[in-house]
Amino acid sequence: MKHLWNYRIFLFFFLLLLACLPPKKPIKVYLIGDSTMCEYPVSRAPLTGWGMPFSLFFDSTVTVDNRARGGRSTRTFISENRWQPIADSLQAGDYVFIQFGHNDGAKGARYKARYTPVPDYKTNLIKFISETREKMAIPVLITPVARRNFDAEGNIKESHTEYSAAVREVGKANEVPVIDLDARSCELLQEIGPVYSKMLFMQLDSLEHPNYPGGLDDNTHFNEYGARRMAELVLAEIRAQNFELAERIIQVPEKK
Repeated sequence: MKHLWNYRIFLFFFLLLLACLPPKKPIKVYLIGDSTMCEYPVSRAPLTGWGMPFSLFFDSTVTVDNRARGGRSTRTFISENRWQPIADSLQAGDYVFIQFGHNDGAKGARYKARYTPVPDYKTNLIKFISETREKMAIPVLITPVARRNFDAEGNIKESHTEYSAAVREVGKANEVPVIDLDARSCELLQEIGPVYSKMLFMQLDSLEHPNYPGGLDDNTHFNEYGARRMAELVLAEIRAQNFELAERIIQVPEKK
């Protein structure tokens, strides 16, 4: 009985201590990037940016504001005035996750409006970083996620060599955390292999889905499953790099 009484006293004071602890400060996480990250309407399902499932893994103290847009490069995200409203609204302790590269590196007449040479790409990343820090918010760089592109021997091919390297260089020079999603997603696709990796992307036969009656052969954009796997890679890096956000994750990705 004495031990039970001591336990009850301990439990009472422990719960009292928890009640006296200050509540966690709310955190807002902005996502800026391109079509591989952005949100999509139901009419385009199963097309899913990895930022969509990403927002579901946190407790109620975290708000994810996904401002990523399809077809945008660092240059057009700035020129279209998509960045300035975010910079103006940042609060101390907010996060800005920055993932560009797919459209910055797109060459050819069709993509002239969005193409950004590597030096300008680095300059734009530094702009995002410096203006985030001016508000005492936290910038996080993310290398562009890999495309499904295998060689004849079944080895994944690098999709964003120059631009991923630029992200790493800018991160190191400016002491900014870098989530190497390019490397992590390449590892995942290599593990799954050329055939089964189709299950992560918008690979649809004709009449397989009512939103795409003609089918689709897309090795860049994700379906719901693929987006979740990519979000899980980002979450794993948040844990590995010990971000404050890590303790706000409430759904732990299952081991595959």
